[in-house]
Amino acid sequence: MPASASVAYSTAAFRREREGDWQAFEALVERLERGSISRLSDEDLLALPRLYRATLSSLSLARATSLDAALVAYLEALSMRGYFLLYGVRESRLARFARFFAVSWPAAVRSLWRETIIIALLLALGTAASWWLVANDPAWFHALIPAELASGREPGASAAALRETVYGKPDHDGLSIFATFLFTHNSQVSITAYALGFAFGVPSMMLIFYQGLPLGALLSVFWDAGLGPDFIAWLSIHGTTELFAAILAGACGLRIGTAVAFPGPRDRLAAAADAGKQSGAAMLGVIIMLLCAGLLEGFARQLVQSMPMRFAVGGGMLAFWLAYFYVPRHTVRDTQL
Repeated sequence: MPASASVAYSTAAFRREREGDWQAFEALVERLERGSISRLSDEDLLALPRLYRATLSSLSLARATSLDAALVAYLEALSMRGYFLLYGVRESRLARFARFFAVSWPAAVRSLWRETIIIALLLALGTAASWWLVANDPAWFHALIPAELASGREPGASAAALRETVYGKPDHDGLSIFATFLFTHNSQVSITAYALGFAFGVPSMMLIFYQGLPLGALLSVFWDAGLGPDFIAWLSIHGTTELFAAILAGACGLRIGTAVAFPGPRDRLAAAADAGKQSGAAMLGVIIMLLCAGLLEGFARQLVQSMPMRFAVGGGMLAFWLAYFYVPRHTVRDTQL
């Protein structure tokens, strides 16, 4: 018997023995693809995994015995369709969107708690260092704050002038220029701190430390004039969200840097890639937080002129973020990112 005839005979026999399972499985797959799963009977649902395994078994044998290419291609396509229906993601875009906010983002932030503490301490250290430098030598102020941003808010300015910048009219330049600078600066630093995390996390830590320098310098000026709480209240409206976002971005960068420095049994590139995936949801959330901070800076800061109300808005936002990220959720199980 010629080889081609033998192959044809083998293919025909193979089909006779197994084709019934393929056709039954294909019919179920087509019904599922049309979204009619509710119409499947209990027998069909029980048969579905059995028929899927039978199709995979047929594909394995067809490949091993070198049956005709058309049959192998048909079984491969049918197996792939069945795989995505049985094991693929069946959540809608809306469900995945809701899961990100309910589970993935808070879980990613909680997993970074060690890095978050380190970065927050570095930010506080930078703020305290610049405050101390300016308090002991006012000349440091001009080294830390560009002249075009100072605009009279500098050592030696009168308390009345400084108060006007905090409580002046909403359209008054005052600290608006500094607020815009601070938001742009913090956004750039946040993204850069994450992007440069691969360099063992050192640039991320340095950037966050540097971020506290202009803040501490200006705070020192207002504090010496007896307006420290007023300045903090003004800044807290958007600053609690904005600075928290910057801290989380630095924590994401530090996580990547730590993975590169201490990769364990993996190579450094694989360790960095895994750390990037783990912190990716947190960094995506940082962008959302920065957008929220921009809205608060653009509207709430100008509309709220009372110091207690400013503290209420800023403190309320901080309490919201802390509760959102760190209060345990007993009704939703965190999943690995």
